[in-house]
Amino acid sequence: MRYFTRFEKLSAAEVGVARQSPSEIYENMIRPVKPRESLSVPGSGEQPEIRGSVLTFFLLTFALTWGCWISITMVPIPAHTVLEAVLLFIGIFAPSLVALLLIARAEGANGVSLLLARMFRWEVDWRWYLFAIGYTLGIKLLVTLIYRLAWGAWPRFGTVPLYIVPFAILISTPVQSGEEVGWRGYALPRLAARMGLGWASIVLGLIWASWHLPLFFLPGSDTFHQSFPVYISQVTAISVAMAWLWERTGRSLLLTMLMHAAINNTQDIIPASVPGGTKTFGLSASPISWLAAAVLWICAAYFLVHMRSIHIPRNSV
Repeated sequence: MRYFTRFEKLSAAEVGVARQSPSEIYENMIRPVKPRESLSVPGSGEQPEIRGSVLTFFLLTFALTWGCWISITMVPIPAHTVLEAVLLFIGIFAPSLVALLLIARAEGANGVSLLLARMFRWEVDWRWYLFAIGYTLGIKLLVTLIYRLAWGAWPRFGTVPLYIVPFAILISTPVQSGEEVGWRGYALPRLAARMGLGWASIVLGLIWASWHLPLFFLPGSDTFHQSFPVYISQVTAISVAMAWLWERTGRSLLLTMLMHAAINNTQDIIPASVPGGTKTFGLSASPISWLAAAVLWICAAYFLVHMRSIHIPRNSV
């Protein structure tokens, strides 16, 4: 819940990304995909059709999640109660619940089965497992070294025993299906078929980060009163990296779930939050947060350059 490719040589016009203006990107996002459009899956021979309006998905997801989470902060609902836990988990699983509802309505049981099957697509090269688990951890360690060189001291380290982290990632991975089936199972392929994978990963990152906004006003959450603009920057860059992983692994949701779990459970090894933060929409963030955002975007720029040569088919086979 926290923040948190087969190349083909094509021209910019063929990819359909380089010359799109912001207004064209918005029009592409709200226009329903024609029933004939499809997204191929490398090496699988599978050609599921892409149907449905991604705007409907975003509106329903935000309505359900924010309805639950805002209720907790506005009522307010007492912390650590069953009702609070139920509302939190409904909000967390809203992206996948909405995606499955829309898929079932448009494509029936077969469409639902194809989408859920991506959660069990595990036969990928071992290096992608290493990427999923170690990407943000590697960035955290690099940021720590940069901080040491620049400030002459080590940053604050977390208190969670390191031996717990692998078990936490393992347990947390299935829970990430609540988001990943929706964000990268439903929304990403539909956005990518319209505007190219690079732009799609950025647009999805902005929306994904914004979806978390109510948690910045929830006492007890790790994002409470932290800098939302810095958070958006980090999450959007991570979205680009996750889109790269998604494409390179044949659209595997298992690998994005694993990466999502690794992000959530390694970020506090070197904490970046500002104790007692008060300005959610300000730019007051720790040096670790700013350094992490910079390094994440350097990596994202690399992925975006290579994404320009990735073609998402728009015609059915």
